[in-house]
Amino acid sequence: MQRPFRPEEYSLKETSPHLGGAASGDKLTTTYDLVEQMQYLYVRVGKAKELPSKDVTGSCDPYVEVKLGNYKGTTRHFEKKTNPEWNQVFAFSKERIQSSVVEITVKDKDFVKDDFIGRVLFDLNEVPKRVPPDSPLAPQWYRLEERNGHKVKGELMLAVWMGTQADEAFPEAWHSDAASVPGDGLASIRSKVYLTPKLWYLRVNVIEAQDLIPNDRTRFPEVYVKAMLGNQALRTRPSPSRTLNPMWNEDLMFVAAEPFEEHLILSVEDRIAPGKDDVLGRTAISLQHVPRRLDHKLLNSQWYNLAKHVIVDGEQKETKFSSRVHLRICLEGGYHVLDESTHYSSDLRPTAKPLWKHSIGILELGILTAQGLLPMKTKDGRGTTDAYCVAKYGQKWVRTRTIIDSFTPKWNEQYTWEVYDPCTVITIGVFDNCHLNGGEKANGARDTRIGKVRIRLSTLETDRVYTHAYPLIVLTPAGVKKMGEVQLAVRFTCSSLLNMMHLYSQPLLPKMHYVHPLSVIQVDNLRRQATNIVSTRLSRAEPPLRKEIVEYMLDVDSHMWSMRKSKANFFRIMGVLSPLIAVAKWFDQICHWRNPLTTILIHILFVILVLYPELILPTIFLYLFLIGVWYYRWRPRQPPHMDTRLSHAESAHPDELDEEFDTFPTSRPPDIVRMRYDRLRSVAGRIQTVVGDLATQGERLQSLLSWRDPRATALFVTFCFVAAIVLYVTPFRVVVFLAGLYTLRHPRFRHRMPSVPLNFFRRLPARTDSML
Repeated sequence: MQRPFRPEEYSLKETSPHLGGAASGDKLTTTYDLVEQMQYLYVRVGKAKELPSKDVTGSCDPYVEVKLGNYKGTTRHFEKKTNPEWNQVFAFSKERIQSSVVEITVKDKDFVKDDFIGRVLFDLNEVPKRVPPDSPLAPQWYRLEERNGHKVKGELMLAVWMGTQADEAFPEAWHSDAASVPGDGLASIRSKVYLTPKLWYLRVNVIEAQDLIPNDRTRFPEVYVKAMLGNQALRTRPSPSRTLNPMWNEDLMFVAAEPFEEHLILSVEDRIAPGKDDVLGRTAISLQHVPRRLDHKLLNSQWYNLAKHVIVDGEQKETKFSSRVHLRICLEGGYHVLDESTHYSSDLRPTAKPLWKHSIGILELGILTAQGLLPMKTKDGRGTTDAYCVAKYGQKWVRTRTIIDSFTPKWNEQYTWEVYDPCTVITIGVFDNCHLNGGEKANGARDTRIGKVRIRLSTLETDRVYTHAYPLIVLTPAGVKKMGEVQLAVRFTCSSLLNMMHLYSQPLLPKMHYVHPLSVIQVDNLRRQATNIVSTRLSRAEPPLRKEIVEYMLDVDSHMWSMRKSKANFFRIMGVLSPLIAVAKWFDQICHWRNPLTTILIHILFVILVLYPELILPTIFLYLFLIGVWYYRWRPRQPPHMDTRLSHAESAHPDELDEEFDTFPTSRPPDIVRMRYDRLRSVAGRIQTVVGDLATQGERLQSLLSWRDPRATALFVTFCFVAAIVLYVTPFRVVVFLAGLYTLRHPRFRHRMPSVPLNFFRRLPARTDSML
């Protein structure tokens, strides 16, 4: 049973974390000033020398075991090596330290029982403290000891210190929190910074082909050009000139990513019959040598020879001949390749770096903690969550480390981005890691989404630190669900207020989007291809940022049909129009003298504006200024967050949610699909009626002078002639004054019947009579 809706449960909460504070009252400075400091004991195991052999074979297979209380970490082992080099770092959270001594033991790996070689002990009270920007602690050689304290042969190079998460060793260190994770799963829990591959639009202008040789010379060829780049495939329309020298002059647009590993494959094909095409020739073009342009100036075109494939004795051979194709190919550096929804873009810069403007500031994000996370999976008969965060802004993605088996994970990691435009959005997502035990190799597990937060930079005050707990809300087929809260600290620092203000007068997208715009369908298709490229590249990183994560962060499915979203957008429109409707109702009350005093004051104001029309515009702007100053007292103090009421998430019908989560094409039974189709038809029928009514009113306006109704047009033309003469001889102020008095006349001079102009307009003909 779904819980009752409580608005406060989904609201934003202001928090007061102890940001940047050092423990024990030490006045230590750190660049991590947007997170709470977390103390760690670091142990760097460098290398060993002159280790004695313990096996009967005389060999030594050494590894190091670092033990602190109940936590134990081990290095990899080397076979038959007495001078091994590990260079591994171990980090133990100070909150969970249960011992006053850290024990570092060198052991010899054996089949039955590992042999003890020697150990080094450190008293935690004597461990030095280090906080960057202090230089790293230099490792030292320590003589190994027996358990009884006697020195033995062999030395171990170690460095032991107390530090924070700001330490350079922190990201790659083995963490005591992840002691239960096997070695092959450690890579998937570490923090990581990723970069989106540099994306270009590739424009292929297919101009013409010459000297084609069709296989069937008894017919006129129906030729088109097919282009492929990776898994992207586009084709031109068939050439209208059905000759051996066809012409197209058609643009094909692709998305290409650096480094350019794939070739552009073009083939000229002849459509013999539906579903049957004959390849007349093809060519492969390396993108490494394709010219790049930064503006809309045309580049030189080029002829490319075509190679025709002929099957001879079952083997494929290439035979070159004189057929060729005329192309103009370029990599477009003046566009911004859209890989995000245009509503939540985090980067608007063009591809070519020479066109970038200077940055206007710095965005700093502290990912602190999460509270009240729900169990996402079952392990050993109990619910558990292994949470990590992903943040995306511009070309930079960051991924925090995974906190194992915790519903209140503490990350306390801080990241920084350069800001080039304030009208951009940073997206932060929380996910459950399902790949700790080799899950990527078995059963194709997918990391589960816990929730997402978007913060628009233009809604933030500069140099202010925002510390809030954001609700993590997801929509499921069962309804809206709160998965917990994530606590963030955000600061937007502006380097030049003047430059930032100037940006508000600049176009949102680069110049080429307006000089040589792409169609809506092109942008949508190219965005889909760009998203696919980004998700594929990032999923090949180590640790991988998986495809389902990237698609969720980039809102890949935001364009899919949803009855819930349609209702939400309708009520958003009504919310925009409601002030206008309120003004219209207020003016109607003025005209009907509901409040005589207000109506009289409006009459006086109207007379003043008629006598002094030069006061109209200053009065309007002064009124808007006063409204803005008045509302300043109630300006938003908190950044926006996911609004379930605005999204109509809490009131959505279960069947509407099931339709929203359906696959494309549908996987539901025919009866359900038929019911939804009928519902969609009824909604579309109402929209069709509204659109038809709008068309009718427009056609009536056109029919005023079209003489479709000769009597109506004659009356209108005569009225226009008389009105022109009257207005020529009557001062304009008098006309406006009389029209205003007529509009504001007293109710006793009004009647309930429609006015004469409205009656006349409704009688005008429209083209509905000609509709089937």
